[in-house]
Amino acid sequence: MQTVLFTSTIFGPIHSRRLGTSLGINLMPNDGKICSFDCLYCEAGYNAQGPGTTGVAKRETLKKQLRNKLKAMQEAGETLDVITFSGNGEPTLHPNFKEIVNDVINLRNQYFPEAKVSVLSNATMAGRPNVIAALKKVDNNILKLDSAVARTMRLINRPTSPNVLPVGIIEDLKAFGGKCIVQTMIVRGEHDGEIVDNTTDAEIDALINAYLAIRPQEIMLYTIDRKTPEEKLVKVPVEDLKRIARHIETETGITVQVTG
Repeated sequence: MQTVLFTSTIFGPIHSRRLGTSLGINLMPNDGKICSFDCLYCEAGYNAQGPGTTGVAKRETLKKQLRNKLKAMQEAGETLDVITFSGNGEPTLHPNFKEIVNDVINLRNQYFPEAKVSVLSNATMAGRPNVIAALKKVDNNILKLDSAVARTMRLINRPTSPNVLPVGIIEDLKAFGGKCIVQTMIVRGEHDGEIVDNTTDAEIDALINAYLAIRPQEIMLYTIDRKTPEEKLVKVPVEDLKRIARHIETETGITVQVTG
């Protein structure tokens, strides 16, 4: 069974396809997964593997580890483009998410002031006041919307709550007033006998309407790059991604970044 990717709270730096040289922060357990989605394509595996035993990251421990890592990188003359909240689940589920974001920004300012702070979020907590406040402070507030069609979203993302639907996520993202980046995974394949495909004309039209409502500063389109829990998913050709991106840009006037 495919399991968690990250076995530490601070990891990397690694090269991100979308963000450059990235130092990662995993707020979720180092030996398990906690997420409000259970996506078919998640690199960290399904939620069924359990939450592990280590628990979520402790604020003071994280701050100490990050300070030591950034200081060592600075002394070694290394470069850093971004510090990214990612990892084994949804970072905004952490009870001290807002305070940890403040800590990370302060340490970034001290050691690598030119680096960006990014959060990769599935947007399920984007309506909570403390999460909103934190996400408005980061440089790259990257929020997921893989489909604006309820059936497709629930098939691909498999939210753990029946109340999570695209209409609610879109409303929450609208409240950021454009200070966000919307990230959309483009994928095809099959799961439990059902066709998985958010590249159809109806799907893209629904996404375009959602993007127009949200008015993000940028849209990121990408496709699978590593092994996925659902083995019947396929990587969408970059030519298809570029065609979809051109159509979205024409209809919305919003810049679309493609990562194949």
